[in-house]
Amino acid sequence: MSWKIYILIGLLFVPMLSGCGNDLLEEDPQSFLTTEDVYTSTEGFEIAKNGLYAYARLEFQTWNDRVILQGPCNYETLQVGLDICIRGYKDATLSFFENYTLNPAITYIFNRWNWAYGLIANANQMINYANKPDVNWKKSANEKYYYQAQGKFFRAYAYRYLLYLYGDVSWVTVVTKDFRTDFERTPQKEVIQRVIEDLEFAILYLKENPDEAIPGEPSKWAALHLLTEFYICNKEYEKAETIALNIINSSYFKLMDYRFGYHLNEPGDYYSDMFKENNHNRSSGNLESIWVIQAEYNKQGGGDSYNDWTRRAWVPAYYNIEGFVISTGYGGMGMGQIRPLEWLLDSYSVEDVRNSQFNIRREYFYNSPETKYSYLYAKKHEITPLDINTGRCYPTITKFDYGIDSNLTFTGNCKDKTRFRLAETYLFLAEAYIMQGKIKEATETINVVRKRANTSLATESEVDLDYLLDERARELIGEEIRRFTLARTEKLVERTRRYNPVSGPVICDYHNLWPVPQDVINANSGIRWKNNTGY
Repeated sequence: MSWKIYILIGLLFVPMLSGCGNDLLEEDPQSFLTTEDVYTSTEGFEIAKNGLYAYARLEFQTWNDRVILQGPCNYETLQVGLDICIRGYKDATLSFFENYTLNPAITYIFNRWNWAYGLIANANQMINYANKPDVNWKKSANEKYYYQAQGKFFRAYAYRYLLYLYGDVSWVTVVTKDFRTDFERTPQKEVIQRVIEDLEFAILYLKENPDEAIPGEPSKWAALHLLTEFYICNKEYEKAETIALNIINSSYFKLMDYRFGYHLNEPGDYYSDMFKENNHNRSSGNLESIWVIQAEYNKQGGGDSYNDWTRRAWVPAYYNIEGFVISTGYGGMGMGQIRPLEWLLDSYSVEDVRNSQFNIRREYFYNSPETKYSYLYAKKHEITPLDINTGRCYPTITKFDYGIDSNLTFTGNCKDKTRFRLAETYLFLAEAYIMQGKIKEATETINVVRKRANTSLATESEVDLDYLLDERARELIGEEIRRFTLARTEKLVERTRRYNPVSGPVICDYHNLWPVPQDVINANSGIRWKNNTGY
């Protein structure tokens, strides 16, 4: 029998989502399984685990899904208006986030809250139902700890969003059947500590060998990577150092410094190989990836045309220039919603592999086969201010290039998505060293990443937190959620003012956090919340 999983959203404070609901619906809507039906055996927990993964994949989902609707720019809202990029195409959705006219009624501010608490609700069900005494475990009663570890990993991942974006939020461990209007805000420090406890549990019971985990399944090392970040958040820098070294010194991962994967015989380099289609998972030879979201095109459990539009954010709408047509060679059908700032693109040395033509596209050549453009064909297009200001053409990264030759207007970005990789673990380690005043060790750690990039090495005299943030931008642009990084390091406002010519003049100190959604405040009438400062 074929089953499609629909997951309880479990949005805090919204009446229709406050009960337990139905976790699993058959494709025939006339029949269904309740949560009590599913969570009775190992097989049921496997179904629920796959549902948890499916919900997590909705992180940057756009439209056309019956579970959660977010709109087209939910990824971009976490990148724009900071120190690395500004709007190209003037999408009105992003104007709030670039011009800092944020208010509690903005849909995208609600969407992040909605998705995160939905993931928490699903995780809580798995954690709590695993404690039922009558579950038919296939191997042993201890099997329940594996599924609880899965739930606690994803609960931690969801609270990562809530803590960085909203500050104090409610710590929730159950899905209640009765509608509540009296949730209290848990202090941010307390929530961080509880997330750490979740991850410390998860590392004990998630699979240790990443090659034994199915694609998309978080292993012990994914939990350790996330735990490193939360130790830093909690200012436990020695613990973060220890955990990061544990990952780095394991036998499972390495920085990729040689060509590999399914595109080995195509033009490219070892850095660009990590972001090419079918190259994200360990099965391709990519030993740098620690946790990868599965989103391949036309695969069961993968992505679709609405699951992720990251490509449309970074790839310009070059095809709107006469003499150009949509091409997979130029990254597919982009929208040019955000473009990297010049300081970042200019900060790479010439020889830096991350600066190669395979990783940053700086040149565009007319490619239309139409006869009327034959005089332009294969000639270089000189990028104009109009191109840049409208998102039609500008230098940009290629990490999110994606296209389908048989459907050039395909909207989605159906490649797998690397969420955690070893280069970031090194940079977490460097951050922990810097915060302890261990500049020598921090410099040596940063230089491991820079040596892999084939660029000049940093010196102790220049390494500080800002240098580290520059290096994170060079290495992880587009991959890291930049807002989270700047919020954690308390550099969000300072660096936006320094580097962003549009957002810098208007950002205020309180913009380090978003407002709590107004719908949430209104619904929680039993305990009236004050919104975050400034809103």
